[in-house]
Amino acid sequence: MAGAARRRDGHVTQERMLEEAMAAIAEDGLASLTMSALAERLGTSGGHILYYFGSKDLLLLAALRWSEAALAEERRALLARRTTAERKLDHFLRLYLPRGPRDPRWTLWIELWARTPGNSALREAQEELDRGWQEDLEALLATGVARRRFAPLDPGARASELLALLDGLSTRAVLGQESGRDPRPALDVARSAARALVPAYTPGAGVASGADTTPQGEPD
Repeated sequence: MAGAARRRDGHVTQERMLEEAMAAIAEDGLASLTMSALAERLGTSGGHILYYFGSKDLLLLAALRWSEAALAEERRALLARRTTAERKLDHFLRLYLPRGPRDPRWTLWIELWARTPGNSALREAQEELDRGWQEDLEALLATGVARRRFAPLDPGARASELLALLDGLSTRAVLGQESGRDPRPALDVARSAARALVPAYTPGAGVASGADTTPQGEPD
């Protein structure tokens, strides 16, 4: 269990270290997170943390992977849910966007992007995590098209476009720039963009003459 800080030998568990690192980032920002500060929060030594992670970069990457793993489980549950594709897409947007300007996951993403050009290991990790979001969004869009909830489109291309937009919007939100020229909350902007990029299916539009246009609905 994540809340169990110590094993019987008195050592702090790896999961507890990651959990506390994310909490520290949310509270005080990434710049204040040092090995010694994290060790003090956990009541252990910096050497004990380094034993498991080797460096701050690897600790941050592990924390991001840990956070993303939880979201991946939520995405799998979302794709399996018996509800409309429109509702699934809306929930996907909620999962992807930051929870606020101090969202630790998005703080880590921005830091990772800044460090990847000169670090192949970080770049590979970024691509792996991005691929999970891309594949799940593609699957969601493809199902929506097949069931005539969304207009015909290229799921791969459209997923890439929407994720790129969400990345920019999320970065602005975390940096406190989400208002810009648009005073709407980030989720409202994302919903508007999703409606433009993933339009609803219109019976008869783009369908060959004589083809069956009866929508294959999903339960609400």
